[in-house]
Amino acid sequence: MKKVITILAFIFIDILIIGSFPSITSACSCTELPSVEEEFERSKAVFSGKVVDIREKRSLKGYTSKSVLFEVTNTWKGVEQSQIIITTGQGGGDCGFNFKEGEEYLVYANESTMYGAKSLVSIICDRTNELSSSQEDLAILGKGQPPIEEVDLSGKHAGNQLYIWVAVIVVFGIGLIFIFKRRNKTIE
Repeated sequence: MKKVITILAFIFIDILIIGSFPSITSACSCTELPSVEEEFERSKAVFSGKVVDIREKRSLKGYTSKSVLFEVTNTWKGVEQSQIIITTGQGGGDCGFNFKEGEEYLVYANESTMYGAKSLVSIICDRTNELSSSQEDLAILGKGQPPIEEVDLSGKHAGNQLYIWVAVIVVFGIGLIFIFKRRNKTIE
């Protein structure tokens, strides 16, 4: 029995602390990019901004994605706040866009459940691109407007993985209770 508990403990530590969750993947297939006008029309949000922070997210269903916090510079559609959080994949076959912290981008985003919970998502199949490479888009979109509401989403962004730590503590507590009860039975 002691070996079983030890093995389960190692599996638990591997899964929750090291983070080797099984992940669900799917291949990404994009046709050619739509025109600026088409992309603008179908997007829920269009804005330019600087990446402030990037966090890895894992959903309960095993999806691995990235949560990207932007400081919004200009907005053309769907964004009024000075910061926004966008979800994207890890890259490769999951369509994730490779955002880099400190870089500026022109972002086209849509609401989607592609990476778990419903959120604003931007992928490589959109016209999202580095701001310095988006001159054609900017010429068509025009100047844009600065955001009208000042917000700080850094606290919300940092709390994305709180559920993992809560799960670790709960399971660890249950494990300790189980071990102490087993010891008490063998002592009696």
